[in-house]
Amino acid sequence: MRRITQAAVVVLCLACAPGAQARVLTARDSAVIVLNRLAYGPRPGEIERVAAMGVRRWLEQQLTPGKDPAREQLESQFELLKLEREELAERHLAARAAKREQRRDSTRTGDPAMQEMRELAGEFPQIAAARAVVAENQLQEILSDFWINHFNIFLGKNAERYLLPSFVEETVRPRVFGRFEDLLVATAESPAMMVYLDNTMSVAEGATSPRLEQARERNRRRGSVRMDSLLARLEARLPSGVNENYARELLELHTLGVDGGYTQKDIENAARILTGWGVEPANRGGGFVYRDWAHDRGEKTVLGVRFPAGRGREEGLELLRMLARHPATMQHVTTRLCRKLVSDDPPAGAVEAGVAAWRRSNGSIREVVKAIVLSPEFWSEGASRTQLKTPLEFVVSSVRAVGGSVGTEPGLARALARLGQPLYLQPVPTGYEETAEAWTNSAALFEP
Repeated sequence: MRRITQAAVVVLCLACAPGAQARVLTARDSAVIVLNRLAYGPRPGEIERVAAMGVRRWLEQQLTPGKDPAREQLESQFELLKLEREELAERHLAARAAKREQRRDSTRTGDPAMQEMRELAGEFPQIAAARAVVAENQLQEILSDFWINHFNIFLGKNAERYLLPSFVEETVRPRVFGRFEDLLVATAESPAMMVYLDNTMSVAEGATSPRLEQARERNRRRGSVRMDSLLARLEARLPSGVNENYARELLELHTLGVDGGYTQKDIENAARILTGWGVEPANRGGGFVYRDWAHDRGEKTVLGVRFPAGRGREEGLELLRMLARHPATMQHVTTRLCRKLVSDDPPAGAVEAGVAAWRRSNGSIREVVKAIVLSPEFWSEGASRTQLKTPLEFVVSSVRAVGGSVGTEPGLARALARLGQPLYLQPVPTGYEETAEAWTNSAALFEP
C-alpha cells in the first residue's frame, strides 16, 4: 500500500468537515496536484521525487525559496538583466534620436541603437517563459506571473521598454511572498505604473510647474516674442488637471474589485490624493518622483475616510495602506488567487481560508497562499482537472514534461504570441484572463 504524506493526512482530516467531499490521496496523487497547480507541471521523474519527500515538505520549501542555481545560470545569458533602468533609459533615448534621424533621412536604415533596443525588448518575454521552465522555485514563478498580470502594464506604451524591466525585476518579483500592502505601495511608486496609467500626467487643477513660471518671469524681463510662442507651445503639452486612470484601476482592479463598494466620487478623490506622483524624464534616469507643486492639497474623502487639507505625499501612502487592509480587497484579491491556484469558479471555503489568513497575518501573501493550499477545497475532487491551461502554462509545461532545455532563443516567446498570449503585450489594465472560457476559442485551438 502506498504511503500517505503528511499533507494528504491533513486533507483527509479536513475533508471530514460537514459538507466536504472526502477524498483519499496517495503520495503520488498529492504530488501530481501540487506540480500542476503550484508549478508549471512535472519534469521527468519529478512526481516520484516530490512524492518521496512529501508534498508538505515540498510546499514549505516552495513558500520559503532559497537560491535557484538553474534559474540564475539561465538569467546570466540575457543582456537585458545586466542593465539598470538608467542604462536602459540612455539606450532608449539613443534609439529615439536615431528614429528621428531616420525620419529626416529615409536613406538611413538599420541604425545600431534602434536595433539594440528592439533586441533588448525582445528578450523580455523569453526571460519569463524560460525561467518558468528551468526554475526549481516553481511557486515563485507561478506567483510572479500572477502578480505581474494582476498589476498589468503594456510594454508597447511610451517609455515602458526601459521602465517595465525594473517593474518586474525590482518591484514585483522580490515581493511575491511578502505583504500585499508593501507590494501595492511598490507598484504605485513604480515609474512603469505611473506612465502606463497616466498618473505622471495628473496635477492639481490650476497647478503650474515652478520651472515654467521661472522661464515666464525671465522672458517677461527680456520681452522675447519668439520665447513667448515657445513657452505657450510647451504649456499646451504639459499636464493641466487631474487624471483618474490610475485611481480607477487602483480601486477596480488592484484592490477593492468592481463590486468593492466605491463610488465615482471616491475615484475622483483618490486621483486628487495621488496628484504629483510621477516620473523623471528619461534623461534623468526615469525614476519615480513626487512633485509637491502638482499635488492637490485640498480636503478629500475616500470610502468615508476624511483626508484633511494641507497634506502631501504621505496621504497617498495612507490611501494605499487603507485600501490594502480593506475587507473588499481581501475578498477580491484572495478570490483571484483561488481562481489561479484552485479553479475557475473559486470555492467559498478556499476563499474564506485565504481571507482569514490575510487578517491573521496582516496581509502576508505567503500565509494566504498556504491557507488556500491547505484548505480541503484545494484537494477536492471538484477542483481536480477543471482548469484549462493558459498558453504560457501549456507551452512551459510541455517543455518541462519532455525534459526540454531552453536558452535565449525566442522560440518560447514566439509560440506564446502565436497562441494569443504575447507576454507583456496585453494593452488593457485587466491583464490576460486565466479562465478556460477566455482560451477555448477556435483561433487559439487551431493555431499551427
